[in-house]
Amino acid sequence: MLPWKRALRPLTALLLTAAVALVPAAGVAQAAAAPSRGWNDYTCKPSAAHPRPVVLVHGTFANSVDNWLALAPYLENRDYCVFSFDYGQLSGVPLFHGLGPIDKSAEQLKTFVDKVLAATGAPETDLVGHSQGGLMPRYYLKFLGGAAKVNALVGIAPDNHGTTLSGLTSLLPYFPGIQDLLTTHTPALADQVVGSPFLTKLNEGGDTVPGVTYTVLATKYDEVVTPYRSQFLSGSGVHNILLQDLCALDLSEHVAIGLFDRIAFHEVANALDPAHATPTTCASAFS
Repeated sequence: MLPWKRALRPLTALLLTAAVALVPAAGVAQAAAAPSRGWNDYTCKPSAAHPRPVVLVHGTFANSVDNWLALAPYLENRDYCVFSFDYGQLSGVPLFHGLGPIDKSAEQLKTFVDKVLAATGAPETDLVGHSQGGLMPRYYLKFLGGAAKVNALVGIAPDNHGTTLSGLTSLLPYFPGIQDLLTTHTPALADQVVGSPFLTKLNEGGDTVPGVTYTVLATKYDEVVTPYRSQFLSGSGVHNILLQDLCALDLSEHVAIGLFDRIAFHEVANALDPAHATPTTCASAFS
């Protein structure tokens, strides 16, 4: 085997290991199914106070349970009908999802939203996504008719304009064939690299679509979606928020902001119910 070919395997392993290390491993044993009451309860009917069901969209290498062990109960306890689902599954890869082509994952989101709306009787839903889960729904909104069925999209550390994984993926052009290898085995990673064909298509003509409000929650300590300001959207109906502007003491990075940061959760709740929003401060961590 030629020396440059030998380099492909360790570099691929490095890329995947870096990504896996930055997603939750805890709770995998419980990932078979979400709770049947309150969370993914298809008998739940939205209240007058919160008339839209909330669909949670996990990130790359995550799943519908592990990503939401804190936020789902947080919202359910505030009288929301909350749902989550798995997408982007690869054959032979259990528990870790969000790996398939992102446009195909968006089709899975479309199917799931239709299922939730049919069960709840609501005309629209709100979407909350972490990492890829904040990016992927934008394809659904823009190309698959989702704008007619979605009121708001809240992205927690979404890679809206791609990521370099702190410069790691900038090495790809120097290793012939590795981009094809990533595309074959983990298409979602290739789709999220800055300048990918997927991102070019998604962002061409503007970041947003009419009729949907967008909220982006970012942390300046994000080590996965870099630079962190690339997460922010431009356009009408956009609210870009830097977590440290709300609480300078918040040290959450890419994973923590989505998994257990109650300051971020408070802003999620504000975005879902702006008419009753309350100021988010460091004290929101205890609310």
